[in-house]
Amino acid sequence: MTIAPSDSILIIDFGSQVTQLIARRVREAGVYSEIAPFNSAEDAFKRMQPKGVILSGGPASVCDADSPRAPQIVFDSGLPVLGICYGQQVMMAQLGGKVQPGHEAGGGGEFGRAFLEVQKPCPLYDGIWQPGEKHQVWMSHGDKVTALADGFEVVATSEGAPYAVIADTARHYYATQFHMEVVHTPDGAKLLSNFVHQVCGLAGDWTMAEFRATKIAEIREQVGDGRVICGLSGGVDSSVAAILIHEAIGDQLTCVFVDHGLLRLNEREQVERLFRDHYNIPLIVVDAEARFMAGLAGVSDPEKKRKFIGGEFIDVFEEEAKKLGGADFLAQGTLYPDVIESVSFTGGPSVTIKSHHNVGGLPERMNMKLVEPLRELFKDEVRDLGRELGLNDQFVGRHPFPGPGLAIRIPGEVDKARCDILRKADAIYLEEIRNAGLYDAIWQAFAVLLPVRTVGVMGDARTYDSVCGLRAVTSTDGMTADVYPFDAAFLSRVATRIVNEVEGINRVVYDYTSKPPGTIEWE
Repeated sequence: MTIAPSDSILIIDFGSQVTQLIARRVREAGVYSEIAPFNSAEDAFKRMQPKGVILSGGPASVCDADSPRAPQIVFDSGLPVLGICYGQQVMMAQLGGKVQPGHEAGGGGEFGRAFLEVQKPCPLYDGIWQPGEKHQVWMSHGDKVTALADGFEVVATSEGAPYAVIADTARHYYATQFHMEVVHTPDGAKLLSNFVHQVCGLAGDWTMAEFRATKIAEIREQVGDGRVICGLSGGVDSSVAAILIHEAIGDQLTCVFVDHGLLRLNEREQVERLFRDHYNIPLIVVDAEARFMAGLAGVSDPEKKRKFIGGEFIDVFEEEAKKLGGADFLAQGTLYPDVIESVSFTGGPSVTIKSHHNVGGLPERMNMKLVEPLRELFKDEVRDLGRELGLNDQFVGRHPFPGPGLAIRIPGEVDKARCDILRKADAIYLEEIRNAGLYDAIWQAFAVLLPVRTVGVMGDARTYDSVCGLRAVTSTDGMTADVYPFDAAFLSRVATRIVNEVEGINRVVYDYTSKPPGTIEWE
């Protein structure tokens, strides 16, 4: 059970792919927030006892009879409530207003950039916007509010949304048709900050130190005198999770690092050095390359690769737990983006993008429970927690590395030879990025070995070798990403080194796709 700080905001998720951005903005304002699916929000409300509630957007139509609703306890509580997009519409539907499909209301929906005109003062944007001003916002809605519930008034309008911002200041209810959580609404973070500070009256003094203390207490409560086995991937997430859990329960934790042959160059040695030498945390290293490569032979579908790797990890952990005399819990470094992208968070409306081996659950035969202390955090928050725990910047600043490892950076079939080729190319790429002083300016950079062979010329000989793709993006949370704009000289230098130094590659390309429409990883 998550123990929430005394000052917190509950975000009720109706299935929007950007709900997690609301949580980010609230936390950036120094206030703890949690997301709860609409169908379990009442339990979360009673547990958290929040000081305010935010209703997210979502893909459903509030006009449908079976569309998601907010628990009535929210409106009976007397707390401030902020509705965003679908959240505005569900407020009106439940409080006595009226919502219609866009084609019935006239004018259709409204998608993308829009400009609203501020009509009246409002506590939601006090000190940010003034009556008569126009401001850019981001719209994404088909349905429209066509009649307000009693007590509400219009305070801002847009061409496609006559109820762009509405307010019931007596009850501290506010709602916007636009999405204030996305960067395309330039003042959105300020608006959310105003809601939590000015409307809800919260001080904004939540820190990562408080999260650390809260999680340690939570882990101790959950684990008791049980034993925990933690799966290390070599990345920042699982390492921070392991160090936090060790601080909470000491030698009740044993870490298992599985060398599945899908790691970056020298990854195994780095992990052993950190955990055994620096933190003195019990560590078991399992050399499982042969069994993973055998299981991946002939498998080219990315989902099947992910699921095999996740299942094989579980098998390894089960074997190691038995050797230890049994374990009660399995710890993982699952993050919020893993959860959001992997499952339908609301139990229905949201869309699964890809599965993630960390969030697939555990086989019943294992008779173990999950410990996931980072499940509510975003990547940059995990880095902050790592620093709070004493990890150095060079380690916590490492680029994200997927649990399935190089298997999803080799589209198509995976084998040891192709992993060895990719390891070398990736190491050269990252070395050049560090040499150029660009590593910390990039969210994630890596090489991909494509299942494509091309003709080349090296010396006087004809070659027919693989293509290496290079990927580098900037991001704050991994949910959206822009391409990093390397100059031509840098890319030329990297390509030359890879082709000259890595046997099996004779062509290098750079991926210019943002997210969306692409994902950061290729599979």
